[in-house]
Amino acid sequence: VQLVESGGGLVQPGGSLRLSCGASESDLQIYTLGWFRQAPGKQRELVASITIGGILRYADSVKGRFTISRDDAKNTVSLQMNNLVPEDTAVYYCSAKFIDQWKYWGQGTQVTVSS
Repeated sequence: VQLVESGGGLVQPGGSLRLSCGASESDLQIYTLGWFRQAPGKQRELVASITIGGILRYADSVKGRFTISRDDAKNTVSLQMNNLVPEDTAVYYCSAKFIDQWKYWGQGTQVTVSS
């Protein structure tokens, strides 16, 4: 499974970005999908996930600001990020879970929140 992210960039504090992730040759609807992020000097952390049945989970730090969604018809998963703060600055990765393991990863997209 090859995942490709898009939508990162530079945004001012309080701004919004929408990340998207797709797979051209795989059927993402059979996987739980998630967004992770890794800031410099920190461990990669799970930001949000969505199961096949649509159950959502969020890290406490992004609850109420980020929304994960999936479009199985388009074979994509998205992360809408609102009210961004500098602490959200990181490389964001999408991932697909296979048999309880986050097995497949995209190459990452940089999100920088700065004035």
